[in-house]
Amino acid sequence: ENFDPVFGGLGDAPKFLHPAELDLLLRRSKATDNKQAAHVVNFTLQQMAHGGLYDQLGGGFCRYSVDERWDIPHFEKMLYDNGLLMGLYCFAWQSNQNPLFARVVEQTATWLMREMQSPEGGYSSSLDADSEHEEGKFYVWQRDEIRQLLSDDEYTLIAAYYGLNQPANFENHSWNLRVSMPPSDLIKELDLNSRQATERLLSAQKKLFAAREQRVRPGRDEKILSAWNGLMIAGMAKAAKVFNRPDWLHSAQQAMDFVRSTLWCDGKLLATYKDGKAHLNAYLDDHAFLLNALLELMQVEFRDADLAFATQLADALLERFEDAEAGGFFFTSHDHEVLIQRNKIGQDNATPSGNGIAAQALLRLTLVTGETKY
Repeated sequence: ENFDPVFGGLGDAPKFLHPAELDLLLRRSKATDNKQAAHVVNFTLQQMAHGGLYDQLGGGFCRYSVDERWDIPHFEKMLYDNGLLMGLYCFAWQSNQNPLFARVVEQTATWLMREMQSPEGGYSSSLDADSEHEEGKFYVWQRDEIRQLLSDDEYTLIAAYYGLNQPANFENHSWNLRVSMPPSDLIKELDLNSRQATERLLSAQKKLFAAREQRVRPGRDEKILSAWNGLMIAGMAKAAKVFNRPDWLHSAQQAMDFVRSTLWCDGKLLATYKDGKAHLNAYLDDHAFLLNALLELMQVEFRDADLAFATQLADALLERFEDAEAGGFFFTSHDHEVLIQRNKIGQDNATPSGNGIAAQALLRLTLVTGETKY
């Protein structure tokens, strides 16, 4: 009922990504051969990938779209969104082999390793929306600026492809790039064959990306959060398995090794790390998301250390968060500071429910270990 049949997505503007709900629909479509559920997911993922919400030159998704068409995002890029979407686009690609979905996964993985992975191994939290005190300044373009960077043939193609031949879509003075004409229509319009169109498009994108790299970059939130790293490690591991990419697996393993060596201290998980300091008691989501990530990693390449860490996290989850009387898990640990209310969250929000992921991960760990207490 919430599906937008014109532009894709769930709900109205501002339009958020809803990866957990789309994942549910995709699973439902596979389990029951539900064509409508499959259409909701595939059409939405296509519209998001073609929109200005997706960084057409550098990869990665912004946090949400201010309009219903996915044209103009809030330009902040969050680690958790991109981790969840990596796994979702992989799952969707497995369903229909859409090359657009494969390209999104590859570009987003490349962006992650280029811009979000710290030298120590962990993934940083987010990129700011602003640079030089202006939101979106790093990402948007003037038409003449693009024309000067490209050959005439390249510009003709890019203008049609990204909508530069239409009115400015960002605050009436700039263009935020979005796919305005599908490649199949572009080939007919410009009387090109597929190879020519692809070569020109890639050449133009390369020039635009190189020029954009010279701009003042948005700031990066250097915090390394256990929960968000869990979501991204799981997404990268899934992508490494689906597309057979050892480099993506290595990136995910580096991040997990950082978490294990830096945020797991004296049998306890910590929530955050920055500037050489790890601190704060970890929450349910930290444990559940990392446990799930370890299970994804082990499906690509088994490592003894990953299985050992998975059982340690699962044991901590049961010991420190379980509601032994009513079932489920509290968001805070039994030894957390006393709060007015101790929440037990079952609903997916911007990130999935910690209880939902914990239930799935513990069931999977039971299958791996044969240990029925999980």
